[in-house]
Amino acid sequence: MNKVWLIIQREFLTRVRKKSFLIATVVVPLIFPAIIGGLIYIMMKEAESAKPDTVMVMDESGVINLDSSKNTKRFIFVPLQTSLEQAKKTYNETKDFALLYIPKFNISKPEGLMIYTQENPSIEKIGDLESILQDRVRDLKLQEFKIDKETLKNLKTSINLKQINLTKTGEEKSSNSGILYGLGFALGIMIYVFVLVYGIQIMQGVIDEKTSKVVEVIVSSVKPFQLMLGKIVGIAAVGVTQFAIWLILISFLSSGVLGYFGLKMPQKQAMEQMAKKVQDEDVKQAMNQPNSHIKELLGNLGEIPFAKIAFVFVFYFLGGYLLYGALFAAVGSAVESIQESQQFQFPITLPLLIGYFGLFMFILRDPHGSVSFWLSIIPFTSPVAMVGRIAFDVPTWQLLLSMALLIGGFILTTWIAGRIYRVGILMTGTKVNYRVLAKWFLMRE
Repeated sequence: MNKVWLIIQREFLTRVRKKSFLIATVVVPLIFPAIIGGLIYIMMKEAESAKPDTVMVMDESGVINLDSSKNTKRFIFVPLQTSLEQAKKTYNETKDFALLYIPKFNISKPEGLMIYTQENPSIEKIGDLESILQDRVRDLKLQEFKIDKETLKNLKTSINLKQINLTKTGEEKSSNSGILYGLGFALGIMIYVFVLVYGIQIMQGVIDEKTSKVVEVIVSSVKPFQLMLGKIVGIAAVGVTQFAIWLILISFLSSGVLGYFGLKMPQKQAMEQMAKKVQDEDVKQAMNQPNSHIKELLGNLGEIPFAKIAFVFVFYFLGGYLLYGALFAAVGSAVESIQESQQFQFPITLPLLIGYFGLFMFILRDPHGSVSFWLSIIPFTSPVAMVGRIAFDVPTWQLLLSMALLIGGFILTTWIAGRIYRVGILMTGTKVNYRVLAKWFLMRE
């Protein structure tokens, strides 16, 4: 065990002392705030300098009446009193955004409306124009059916179902599916990316040592299995360290960038709203209302067991990393270049990919369904699936079963990978295929 610990130290210290590690650890957290700050700056400057687009309107219906009185921040309307062909010629002689043609139409089924542009417009601008036309047609329908706008407005009713989880003991806890969906989505994606990235790092590290002949010196002192285990755990420690630094720096720097532009992090905004509620009578009254969205949202956030979720995330990150890391190490020991490893990478990453797609197709849609259950229990898919489910209050027995099977899966893959690793790490110049891997696995010590 002492030899394994020495290998772990070697792998950890060798990587954290590299310039590439230091650069990636510092630069990556700087990139995200820089991107956020740059995009916000460009967005603000663009909003300041943006001018409304001019839209020529050829209205044969005579009822839409888009003129200067209907101008918005986005569009200036210029009505034309001419034929459509002449309107097209007039439009082509300008640099205006568009020519809107409105023929005579039946308000119950408006058809034939067209827009002519000199370049392909964005879907957002087309959507804004369609919304303006829809509002005008709706107003015409209200006039035809003699319906008052205020009456119609009062008919609209918003329903907000308050979600309550009722436990077996009768305890009630508030919940919010939207928050849980976002949490499961983010955590599942993070697990998928980290396990894949650091697993490939293990494979690359094994290939580098094999081709540099360093491994031949190391295995003279330790068993190949000990070398593999130490390498996997050592690189895992590097990954956890780097991730923790990223999390702290990105949060701190992003908050600073948003503060520079007069914006605030969402958490800080929520806290300030809570602090101001005593002074602001309107907000205080709204907070005391049973259907207050602010009160409900903050209450739902308070009910989420963040400590439990953080523990589960770290466990499945390490468990998934160790499970897949062993397989990547076995592949790295069998080949002599990344190009040779590609034929073996897909079968390894396929279960992880199934868990990734299952996150969207099953888990986030129905976290307690049978498919979601099995995806979160099977060790090869559970790192992504269970992390995606955990925010939805997974039964304790399912969580413990999944954890136990993941530990068992890691032990199994490590044993399988170790049998391949002990032979492959010393083999050079051999054309490797699945039959060769099976032969190495079955070879007696």
